[in-house]
Amino acid sequence: MAGLKILDLLLTILHFAIIGFNLFGWVWKPLRRAHFIVVCATAACWFILGIWFGIGYCPITDWDWQIKTKLGEQNLPNSFIKYYADIIAGRSVDAGLIDTLTAAGFFIAALLSVYFNFLQKRITGWHQTSPK
Repeated sequence: MAGLKILDLLLTILHFAIIGFNLFGWVWKPLRRAHFIVVCATAACWFILGIWFGIGYCPITDWDWQIKTKLGEQNLPNSFIKYYADIIAGRSVDAGLIDTLTAAGFFIAALLSVYFNFLQKRITGWHQTSPK
């Protein structure tokens, strides 16, 4: 039982680290390529694995929910973020709101990753070379 609790904690820490990196990894220049890779991996899970397991599928959530179920938790939501939003709010937060905010945050971070990894140099280079 203690091993399952430790595994649950480690998966939770990993999950929060990935979420934080997905949202803010684009900020620090040396991590921007890694950020783009993690964003692509997240999108692949959500949309490619999601074809079989449901859009928004996350294998880490799946593994964590298996552990939580073995620890006796029931009625787990589909979303890791909803699970912790409910805990933080002390009540059930609307799943649609959580899904919308999650998608919006991810979409903005993905756009920023594309901008900083592929477009910024082209755009700033274009401005520097254009006649005045």
